[in-house]
Amino acid sequence: MAALLLLCACSPAREEARAPAEAASATQHAQLGRELDRIERAARARPAPLERELRALAGGIAPGSTAELEVLALRAHLAGLSRDRSLNDQLVQQLRDWPAGAGRPSALVAAATATAEYLRAHGDLREARKTLLAVDATQLAAAGPVFRWRYHDQMAAICSDSGELDSALNNGHAAQRLGEQMGQPWRVALSLMELAFTSNRADTPARARQLIGQALTEAQKDPDPVTLNRVYTMRGIVYSGDSDPGIALQAYTDALEQAQRADSDSVRALGLANLADHHLRQGHWARALELAEQALPLARSSRNSSAESVARANIGLAKIALGRVAEGRDDVRAGNTLDEQQGALSYASAGWEELAGYLERAGDLAGAVAAYREHRRVSERVLRDETRKLLLEAQERQDAEQRARDIELLNRDNALKAEQVHQRNLALMLWAALGGCVLVSLGLLWQVFRRVRRTNEALAHSNASLKRQSETDPLTGLANRRHFQAAIKSLSSGEGLAASVFLIDIDHFKRINDSYGHAAGDTVLIDIASRLREAVREDDLIVRWGGEEFLIVARSHEPQFGPQLAQRLLDLIGGRPVVQDGRSIPVTASIGFVSLPVPPHGLRLSWERAIDLVDTVMYLAKAHGRNKAYGVERIEAADALAAAQLTARLEAAWAEGQVGLLALTGPQSFRSSGAGELMPKEFGA
Repeated sequence: MAALLLLCACSPAREEARAPAEAASATQHAQLGRELDRIERAARARPAPLERELRALAGGIAPGSTAELEVLALRAHLAGLSRDRSLNDQLVQQLRDWPAGAGRPSALVAAATATAEYLRAHGDLREARKTLLAVDATQLAAAGPVFRWRYHDQMAAICSDSGELDSALNNGHAAQRLGEQMGQPWRVALSLMELAFTSNRADTPARARQLIGQALTEAQKDPDPVTLNRVYTMRGIVYSGDSDPGIALQAYTDALEQAQRADSDSVRALGLANLADHHLRQGHWARALELAEQALPLARSSRNSSAESVARANIGLAKIALGRVAEGRDDVRAGNTLDEQQGALSYASAGWEELAGYLERAGDLAGAVAAYREHRRVSERVLRDETRKLLLEAQERQDAEQRARDIELLNRDNALKAEQVHQRNLALMLWAALGGCVLVSLGLLWQVFRRVRRTNEALAHSNASLKRQSETDPLTGLANRRHFQAAIKSLSSGEGLAASVFLIDIDHFKRINDSYGHAAGDTVLIDIASRLREAVREDDLIVRWGGEEFLIVARSHEPQFGPQLAQRLLDLIGGRPVVQDGRSIPVTASIGFVSLPVPPHGLRLSWERAIDLVDTVMYLAKAHGRNKAYGVERIEAADALAAAQLTARLEAAWAEGQVGLLALTGPQSFRSSGAGELMPKEFGA
């Protein structure tokens, strides 16, 4: 009894000792939470210095604690934003190695989100989305609210940039709900900002403006300069197409003011570049040049390569518009090259295409063609990378399906063997008992044989179906490059290709997506694919060659065939608009074509060289006004090397009479109206 009384007497003392310790721990955790919140809100302004600040903070945190996980996750997020690959990989691996327990789902979600942040910063949206989709739904549901918010916010942005607007809206709304549940207006504001951007892309400007207004209201409840900068920037983007340019101008000006309050050269550089872009759109070339030149040194000093490339490009475009064509061309080239060096190939591709449009307007047709060729080169690289990834993914799926079929066949084989043993035993019993049941046994064996034959037929049908799917573009139903590479062999020989080759590129396709929405862009591609089928024979090869490019290889190669089909293609594509949801979308195309062998030397080329030739001719058609088809009638080249040399300087060779080109023009009634319009690129928050 004495021992029991002693225990009872000691228990309150222990509780009294524990209470201050728990209170201190709770206070420390609350302080850490506020510090992490402050750092995350300012993350885009100074990611690298803030990561170093967090690293120092992590030294006093207990290993394996929730606090350590929160700090580690935010450090990885900052490393992704600052494009520090080695640090990002190191921190992500620590998150993946987090021990089993309550914190592991949050750690795995944080690892995926930080990896996607790094990939998105390099413009690799496909891999970023794939990384996030690999997160198990159960793990996501078990993660903490902050980790889930970052996941949905990141997924919303990636899906919006990729044109998957339904998924972007779903993830944006999920992020908004989480922000509201956490009681953090700044997170709600950023979620609403992404929803506004997605709605703007979906061609619902009224909804976008309503959402960005709500985002601004939320941001002002608990204001910080970085959040307000991003919201004001998005307000400028949403109102950039408004009849009153003053609203967008005020938004970009407000964004720049908040960037200055954030005391971040990086954010200020991007704000100046965005404001320069606005003035480019309004035709205020001198003001745009002044702002972009202010942005450039800030971008360099803060090592913001994205802002630097934007500033260099805007400086160059403004100079071209002001008549300083050669100087401006070099500046834009420098900006595009910087994008390529940073791995942002999609931005570089758009930059080269934009440079071509400005040079075309300035009358530098040779420079425009050269820029189009650079755009083509980078686009091909992007397409090759994406195709390689798609093929690897398809191969992985096919290998998994093959393994599943092998297992199924093995199970069936085992079942068949067991059944055969059973039938043999049954046959012996019947033979012994009845003196023979040969006919019954044969009947059973016949049933087994039929079952195996049906299995083999189903397997063959499945393999054929997989092959068709792997060689067909899922949107248009046309052949893809994989099928082309197999089919082109039948038209080629050791001497080269004997066929007519046409490369078709839809004019101003990006403008169609921006003006009507990505769903309308898909409708245009499907409709144009149908018109191409209408133009050719069944044994001609039609390929979806790139995003908005199509390739036709026709067996006929008579001199008159190429011009006739090219004119028919122009008429079919440009003769009537594409209709989507009651809206008429004017569409035209630029076409390059050649019939091989080419006079006067009977030149035959490999299919790779032939496509390079029609690609160059097609860009001449673009440079000379679009809605045209240019064809090679004659080339003073006896071999592939001489042809390649003339192709590299096609405009000059045409002027010198070494190449003969035929120019055809499409219908004028639905001709795309923006051939001469300058279209500077748009930059997000």
